Amino acid sequence: MDADELGLSLRTRRKAAGRTIASVAMDAGLSVPYIANLENGRGNPTLSALHRLANALGTQLSVSLRGDGDGNGDGEKDAEPPPDATVVALMASPRVRLVAGDVATADSRDVKAVLQGVHEALLALRAVKGGPLTERDLDRLLDAIVLSRT
Repeated sequence: MDADELGLSLRTRRKAAGRTIASVAMDAGLSVPYIANLENGRGNPTLSALHRLANALGTQLSVSLRGDGDGNGDGEKDAEPPPDATVVALMASPRVRLVAGDVATADSRDVKAVLQGVHEALLALRAVKGGPLTERDLDRLLDAIVLSRT
């Protein structure tokens, strides 16, 4: 997992739990800027900090060491868990790009950052829904984004 994936995972878990960075920081005994930097793919956290963050988010930290190019040291590659196919498919919708482009333009933001936010929102919605998402769920999310801007 790279820094961007770690940041996305932390942010998604925090938002799915309905928590603010400040509340997680307090529970983990870390600073708000430190956690914000981690969520944005910056920083080099210690295992201790990651363990405290996991506890604050109600989850467990899992760490593995891997050999040269393989996942288990026996010469066979471990398959990485596949990304959620439904979320990936929904993110490929032309309307996602259109709405993200409009938001990025209106707010003078990078479209990649807006797309990341939509992705995180879909993951959080999936966690709240407790099941797979549909195109209708995507449409509702994008409608909410558009309506919140008017």
